Amino acid sequence: MTPPRNDRTLLPLATGHRDGGRSAATCTWKCNDACSKPVPNTSDNEYFGDVVATSRRSVLKAGGAAAALAGLTTAAGAALAEPAVAAPGPGKKAPFGFTGIDPVTAGTDEVVVPEGFQWAPVIAWGDPILAGAPAFDFDRQTAAAQAGQMGYNCDYVGVLRNGSANQAVLVVNNEYTNNELMFHGYTDAASMTDDQVQLTMNAHGMTVVEMTRKNPNSKWVYTKAAPLNRRITAETPFELVGPVRGHDLVKTSADPAGTTPLGTFGNCAGGTTPWGTILSGEENFNGYFTQPAAPSDDMAGAAAARYGLAGGSSAQHDWDRLDERFDLTEEPNEAHRHGWIVEVNPFEPDAAPRKLSALGRFKHEGANVVVAADGRVVAYMGDDERFDYMYKFVSSGTYIEGNLDNNRTLLDEGDLYVAKFTGNGSTDGLHDGTGEWLPLVVDGQSTVDGMTLEEVLVFTRLAADTVGPTKMDRPEDVEVNLVNGRVYTALTNNSKRTPAQLDEVNPRANNKHGQVLEITPRAGDHTVTGFDWTLVLICGDPDDPETYFNGYDKSQVSPISCPDNVAFDKAGNLWISTDGNALGHCDGMYLMPLEGEHKGHLQQFLSVPAFGECCGPLIEWDERVVFAAVQHPGEDDGASTTNVKSTFPYTGNRQPRPAVIMIWPEAKGGHGKNASKGKGKTTTGH
Repeated sequence: MTPPRNDRTLLPLATGHRDGGRSAATCTWKCNDACSKPVPNTSDNEYFGDVVATSRRSVLKAGGAAAALAGLTTAAGAALAEPAVAAPGPGKKAPFGFTGIDPVTAGTDEVVVPEGFQWAPVIAWGDPILAGAPAFDFDRQTAAAQAGQMGYNCDYVGVLRNGSANQAVLVVNNEYTNNELMFHGYTDAASMTDDQVQLTMNAHGMTVVEMTRKNPNSKWVYTKAAPLNRRITAETPFELVGPVRGHDLVKTSADPAGTTPLGTFGNCAGGTTPWGTILSGEENFNGYFTQPAAPSDDMAGAAAARYGLAGGSSAQHDWDRLDERFDLTEEPNEAHRHGWIVEVNPFEPDAAPRKLSALGRFKHEGANVVVAADGRVVAYMGDDERFDYMYKFVSSGTYIEGNLDNNRTLLDEGDLYVAKFTGNGSTDGLHDGTGEWLPLVVDGQSTVDGMTLEEVLVFTRLAADTVGPTKMDRPEDVEVNLVNGRVYTALTNNSKRTPAQLDEVNPRANNKHGQVLEITPRAGDHTVTGFDWTLVLICGDPDDPETYFNGYDKSQVSPISCPDNVAFDKAGNLWISTDGNALGHCDGMYLMPLEGEHKGHLQQFLSVPAFGECCGPLIEWDERVVFAAVQHPGEDDGASTTNVKSTFPYTGNRQPRPAVIMIWPEAKGGHGKNASKGKGKTTTGH
């Protein structure tokens, strides 16, 4: 074993402030304890609250843009031909025919689904996927075995059909590792062997695996050693594409051409493109580098501070023990090769995945794509940090259905914008207004004074700071609803916002619970810079007068806290998964109709087990199947391999294993084998 370097401090688990209901362990591993550190955005651009008095009333209200949506295309590239589907009523007449479950007390080690539904794991950490990979054995883990097995904490879930309705490819992000839950005797990085450090590198990244099922009513089963199975890790070669390719800012001693970055990690949410590839967002990449104590006195140094890449060590991972590129005192440009949106073609297992520099570099939650009426591709993105921004990319080229060679280049060149919101004064008690996408890159040129095109894309946060966008409450997943053509954003929380910093789109100080934002592009055109907005959900306890459920009777809705990811079913209903529930409940998944008589009737559909986060989600309306990724089960303060807080997804004397699960209706005439006969509850024994 190589000892740790003497010039750094090994970090213990976080003990400071936490947003929402996250544990200190989550703060340490997931985001490098960002919420206990100073806010990185110290720009002096005005808060949205400074300008509400001069704002004007929204001119395009929800529901008024349906006629403008002609030409908007779905993820399959087909034009929408039908209006939004009105959501059915509550209770068992609600979408998917379920009655919402009751909140589950935090720390309860159970998966809970509605009565009439069942659940089962599809694939869990350590399951072998490549030929020759051994079966998972917690007590006999090796780095070599992990390279052929399902990665650790799963987040984004994408499913693409592979030739028939009963064959598919599952793509999953593997965001980070919980070393204290993976290895006996773990205390800090110094307690890990070299092979364990390598194992954590191999457990990051992405997993691609084929699935099959007997029929639409049966369970999906992953296929070991299938031709498309693949692990993408912290060492997989990528191709850097777009304007930054080959620039001096991304050149290193190992890659003097600046074209072939290695690995992806900190991958959070993502999206599926209309041409059948997967997008994945590199989010909390800063926590993987040993950092200089102070930033350099230049633009790169200012960016290092803005991205959390200066001020001391981040040695809980200790990766630079094995690879010097993770020591920024030796390779300062290595960090510039991470923080991008990456694109993977799951049907080309030998092709290098790509890092898309035209979409900008920041803490990407993910990216989701829609094809506009003129054929250009528009990608929406959130920068998941307190007081950071929302972004939009508009491609230079146009989409051609069925032409992969053309479509796979659409994210290589285009215009980049950042969002500014203006309120209406909230005179009617609602939170809505207008907004504008402010340009950073147009026609292949920087619009930011003093910054080149490449600098804008590598140091996107610095560029955005100069143009005055709105500081948001952790903008995470941003997705287009292909039924109504509007854009929805999960604003998870922000406990650092003070009363002096309030505005209508971020309306609460010490915001523990978050909100969901709806954006309507002018005339239904996603390429234009003007938009209108409204908050459709202000989360928390429905008894709290500050909460809002799109006008629905709050006595009839489920409590919800910390929205993280959003998704939509075929009828255009909004589905929300949560991370860090601050109401004393387990995290879970919720459904909220956006149209019709029951607009705003939020119902809880799923509760995940003890100290886990609900990720995904993916809704397959036709077959009434829901996929979710259960991330970091058992991740609680003081948890270890001898102090187990969860046995998900298996009962008995075992360790917790992050897993992708599916939820689907029970067979007619009785409860499925995976469901108990209690009110919608299932145990973790499968």
